Amino acid sequence: MRKVLIGLLGYTFVSQQMLAQTDSIADTRELKAVVVKATNGIKSRFRVDNAEIIGQGQLIRAACCNLGESFTANPSVDVSYSDAATGAKQIKLLGLSGTYVQMLTENVPNLRGAALPYSLGYVPGPWMQSIQVSKGASSVKNGYESTTGQINIEFLKPQGTDGVRANVYQDSELKTEVNLDGSVHLNERLSTATLLHFENRQMDHDGNHDGFMDMPKLRQYNLMHRWAYVSPRWISQLMLRGLHDERNGGQSRKHSAASSEPLYTTAVKTNRYEALWKNGFTLNADHNTSVALMLHGSWHDADNMFGRTEYDVTQKNGYAQLMFETDITEHHNLSVGASLNHDYYDERFNPLGALARTESTVSKETTPGVYAQYTYKLGEKLTVMPGVRWDHSSRYGSFVTPRLHVKYSPNSIVTLRTSVGKGYRSPHALAENVSLLASGREIFVSPDLKQEEAWNTGASLGFNIPLFGRNLELNAEYYYTDFVNQMIMNFDGASGQHTLRFENLDGKSYSHTFQVDATYALFSGMIATAAFRLNDVKCTYDGSLRQKPLTSRYKGLLTLSYKTPLELWQFDVTGQLNGGGELYDQSSYPAYFQLQAQVTREFHRFSLYVGGENLTNCKIDDPIRHAHHPWSAAFDATQVWGPVTGAMAYVGVRFKLEKL
Repeated sequence: MRKVLIGLLGYTFVSQQMLAQTDSIADTRELKAVVVKATNGIKSRFRVDNAEIIGQGQLIRAACCNLGESFTANPSVDVSYSDAATGAKQIKLLGLSGTYVQMLTENVPNLRGAALPYSLGYVPGPWMQSIQVSKGASSVKNGYESTTGQINIEFLKPQGTDGVRANVYQDSELKTEVNLDGSVHLNERLSTATLLHFENRQMDHDGNHDGFMDMPKLRQYNLMHRWAYVSPRWISQLMLRGLHDERNGGQSRKHSAASSEPLYTTAVKTNRYEALWKNGFTLNADHNTSVALMLHGSWHDADNMFGRTEYDVTQKNGYAQLMFETDITEHHNLSVGASLNHDYYDERFNPLGALARTESTVSKETTPGVYAQYTYKLGEKLTVMPGVRWDHSSRYGSFVTPRLHVKYSPNSIVTLRTSVGKGYRSPHALAENVSLLASGREIFVSPDLKQEEAWNTGASLGFNIPLFGRNLELNAEYYYTDFVNQMIMNFDGASGQHTLRFENLDGKSYSHTFQVDATYALFSGMIATAAFRLNDVKCTYDGSLRQKPLTSRYKGLLTLSYKTPLELWQFDVTGQLNGGGELYDQSSYPAYFQLQAQVTREFHRFSLYVGGENLTNCKIDDPIRHAHHPWSAAFDATQVWGPVTGAMAYVGVRFKLEKL
């Protein structure tokens, strides 16, 4: 019960001692709140997987306007622009694209397929209670899609603090954000909350004078409403959400082309609606025996225009999971369950716009599956967790996903983790890579794309060393991802210049990543984190094994955070060094350094924060190739390896009014 129902409640971190004292669900009802204060991410010592919990203490260290900006001070997750036309951002984990990271919202698979290109902008920062980043093979409970890891987002809960909170933000690029959330406890069991987000930027800015807006004009409306019911034997949560997002960019009217050609413009309009209902029932409190039912549905519609190229996609998804969990004895736990996922895609692609007729392609995939996971636990010293699941796809047939995790802690100083497992994924070439349409290339999609399949193996060694009266947290980890099948994006290959082909891997594709990081309190109130990572990511293109394009070979990170003794002032600085790499044409790009800083002043009912991003003013000179000839085949806005805008300043205010 403690694992399933606490997960349903959404508590981010609960100690083993607290769990041991929780003998019944009635006890958890008496616990009014769990508060975890942390300046940096928490490396969970008790979890069997290699996981880091990013709490609100770290989220407020930067403006954190959305999910993409919440990883600024994180050494494991890389965030970069996917192109120079839409302003969309993408993540990388273990040196590989975010498509191989399973995105979860409150432990339910979400933000997949057509939602993936702009998903980092769909989650407002002030809405998040915490983010859990798990690297390597993950639990089989959440499905088969995780290859390099999972990112789980916990939103603010109705059963949290009663009251109203607001966050208002403005930056030097005239981007305005307003966030408002309020929760009400109707009685001791029933709570409700509403979260609102508005985002607007209409500035026409062209800092490098190439005739194209550096960032698109943006307007977003985001609404979430949720209910929570908590009784001694039944916990239920309902979440409803709606989103409208508009992005308009391309050539600026202030820098129109000299010829008679029309302006090259981009337009992306998205509407998304989703509902989530989670239920947990206690069957036997003495053995933590429980059953849970989770239902999720989403409707995502996106209309995309890049010059003359039109691409519209509608994705409908339904997901259901039934799970049973019990502690057989003190040392043995068993979890079994079944899931059903259904995807419906209606894609309309027309590279010639009004010059040709748009054709619609409909694809469907239904995947039922079952899983079993066993956990052996010998106190805090040893945990062994093997798991396996069987799924049957209506497109690809049956497949088996085995995974194994082992954690060994001989004492309170050392923790060793190892993991191995498989991950599978159904590729959707255009829906998941829509930003690649911002070029003049002719696009070909192989009609027989295989299901992606990869093995991931990893090990991490963590130390918690007492040093001069404080603890030094030191971690070293290595992960290897080896693809059996993969959809690759072959730019300007043997098939011809100015082409992009989505095709099956023919050869090797792998990723080696090695990372070390350390966190230490230099003195009272001052915490420093330093990290360094090496990436060796290669893939076979046209029979030649070479470096994966747009993948930095290394990354260095240093963060400093200081709070004054009364916690009235907080100062945060983050420096990030991104190593060089290769572009699609095998030319190289250099390493670059970015710096960001923020100062926060706390008052009784509100806090004021002022900061800046990319203070080194680092930016690509020509993010768009052949910008002055946007209608030519050589036009390309997709080879973005660094920042497209220069230094930016911002100011914001956070309000809180509790217990109305």
